[in-house]
Amino acid sequence: MPLNPIAQKMIDDSKASGRPNAHLLPVETARENFENTFAALEKPPIHETRDVAIPTRDGETIRGRLYLPSGAEDPPLTVYYHGGGWLLGSIDSHDVTTRLLATASESAVLSVDYRRGPDHRFPTAVNDAIDALEWARVPGNLPVDVSRVAVAGDSAGGNLAAAVALEARDRMAPLAHQLLIYPVTTCDLGKGFDDEYEGIMLERDEMQWHQDNYLPGPDWATDPRVSVLDAKLEGLVAATVILAECDPIRPQGELYAQALREADVPVEVFESEGLIHGFFGLDQIFPTASEAMEFAGKRLREAFATGATR
Repeated sequence: MPLNPIAQKMIDDSKASGRPNAHLLPVETARENFENTFAALEKPPIHETRDVAIPTRDGETIRGRLYLPSGAEDPPLTVYYHGGGWLLGSIDSHDVTTRLLATASESAVLSVDYRRGPDHRFPTAVNDAIDALEWARVPGNLPVDVSRVAVAGDSAGGNLAAAVALEARDRMAPLAHQLLIYPVTTCDLGKGFDDEYEGIMLERDEMQWHQDNYLPGPDWATDPRVSVLDAKLEGLVAATVILAECDPIRPQGELYAQALREADVPVEVFESEGLIHGFFGLDQIFPTASEAMEFAGKRLREAFATGATR
């Protein structure tokens, strides 16, 4: 399947602009560019949003934003971790995505502004992600059903969601589901990067830049909280993996889905033909992106309805 023509035009326009790729810029400039990219999107209507402060284990607080798709009492909850390579992105850049996911899943969505590298290196983001889930599950903190909770995230946020699912299996109450959208699952770019799509939204050097600014050092690259592909996966909650066909890190999601199957973890994969890394929630730009959102919402609704933890 050829690259989606809208995506092709985006890439051509980006190259023609002469603006350097993120990894060739100071982190703060790359962050500003990332936020500006999404700022012009029209916000889909939703019943209610609430900004919240989430305490962390080191005494700091991080931002969160709760999305309520209706006035229903005690809806299920999806805790969402945004993408951006652990360096970029925020609850603001992903505001449209989380609004759409709340509507599609008929669940409340808590979007988490975890602390990012290089200011806060691994495992801070993982710890913040875990702390946010634990806080969200305390009765009375949010107007949700704390017995029906899923985790979700895209790209580096998908990596965090997978790491949180591992933590939940070992030391926390069971989850209802894990939704992983083109997740980062390994730091080994030899097997986690498809050179056929080099330069389509992501570059190999860019992926290494993210790792170098997130990890305290190269020895941390094999930690199973980062390279979740190398973790023990047996007993994990059922998963949905959303992929983009023309994504250079598509193999990371494919390998993780296969590893989950081999560990006897139920998993379903949805691949969006012709689409690129970062497409999820961009229905305003890519009309066919809505199919992945609908699939993700359906999977979450089914998980919440059955109460399944496997």
